[in-house]
Amino acid sequence: MNKTTIAPPPSRLSVFWHKWRFHLNILLLLIPLGFMPKYFNEAALFRGDSGLGEHEVGEIQVGPWSLRLAELRDEAPRPDGAASHLKVFNAALCNACVEQVKATYLRIGKPRSLRAAGVIFFGTPYRMGASLPVPVKTPADAELWITMEGWDGAMHQASIPLSQASPATLAWLNKQGGKP
Repeated sequence: MNKTTIAPPPSRLSVFWHKWRFHLNILLLLIPLGFMPKYFNEAALFRGDSGLGEHEVGEIQVGPWSLRLAELRDEAPRPDGAASHLKVFNAALCNACVEQVKATYLRIGKPRSLRAAGVIFFGTPYRMGASLPVPVKTPADAELWITMEGWDGAMHQASIPLSQASPATLAWLNKQGGKP
């Protein structure tokens, strides 16, 4: 006896896959291209090709020295565990004061002493960064204080309104219920 077996007809999924697999693979290659402009903008921001940050405050005079200050991103502070929220700021010293400044600090509210000067900026003098803790109960009229310490022991301070340095943080504080 001669038995012949008949193969079952291909399933719909199999027919779909064999017909469209080339097109689906091309689509998988094209999807990441949609995200490339954002990636290149972020890379340029972190390299410093597009400035210090999204919201530059400008030149701030601190005693005989000056620096440019900018918030890295124009967004609300990001939560950092149960302790607080952090806001990232970038700064660049003036060319004339690079050799004279030992350390630069940033703080919300006037520091009582150098020991409480705030967070220290790290990195090269041409592009320094600091993650500033922003308490939820910060008043809306708070000021950012910049403390600069020189190699000769001199200490100079300056302040700018938080509303000028970071409008996004001020909007976030108002949303959180900060008191003026």
